[in-house]
Amino acid sequence: MLDDFMVRATLAGIGVAFAAAPLGCFVVWRRMAYFGDATAHAAILGVALSLTFELPVFPGALAIALIMALTVTLLAGRGYAMDTLLGVLAHSSLAFGLVAVSFLSGIRIDLMAYLFGDILAVSRLDLLVIWGGAALVVGLLTWRWSALLTSTLNEELAYSSAINPRREQLILTLSLAITVAVAIKVVGVLLIAALLIIPAAAARGLARTPEAMALIAAAIGAVSAVGGLQGAYVFDAPAGPSIVCVAALIFAALNLFGWRSKLTG
Repeated sequence: MLDDFMVRATLAGIGVAFAAAPLGCFVVWRRMAYFGDATAHAAILGVALSLTFELPVFPGALAIALIMALTVTLLAGRGYAMDTLLGVLAHSSLAFGLVAVSFLSGIRIDLMAYLFGDILAVSRLDLLVIWGGAALVVGLLTWRWSALLTSTLNEELAYSSAINPRREQLILTLSLAITVAVAIKVVGVLLIAALLIIPAAAARGLARTPEAMALIAAAIGAVSAVGGLQGAYVFDAPAGPSIVCVAALIFAALNLFGWRSKLTG
């Protein structure tokens, strides 16, 4: 079954959707959209360093994404607004990464594959990495779910419940770095934030509990992956952007339905 490239691509898309969905809910709740974008942009520098030292792309992207996320977490509140700090680090790391890639000699690199994904070229090893990373992210978030929700709701309430909000922030940071690293092959560094945010935002109006929102977001992400791949196959379009387009259409359709319900109700 795994000999079929479309089967591997579909499994890869679903795996990333399962990792991104619950994490995306926290990104939406905490208004961390730009944080996710900055971490994803930093990953291209990790790709360049991995290729330079002839290492696998995944550990390099994970290391740089984690360093970026930890740097932002540590520097927050030290004289700069968060959006300013994120803007400086995100675009600087992306620029350095692109320049580093241009200096690579003797290595053929399809830069578009890292920027926008190359899900149709997913191998069995890539599948193992993607599903392993997804399982780790889901495991981390399940383990700390209650504490993460409490610290997201109110930091003072978290402290009164013997929960350290900074520790929970670090767990989210680690989960985000892992998700970024495994999603590069699927949607690329420029579209990872969209896969985090759009399914979670679409699920928000359908869910009555945080757990339901995470499950609905996972379902929307999986449907987007399958639908995007089918659309890319039929219309000969790029697969990564097609997945994001389907997610955006689902978001728009759900909001249009909500608006109509309010008008007719």
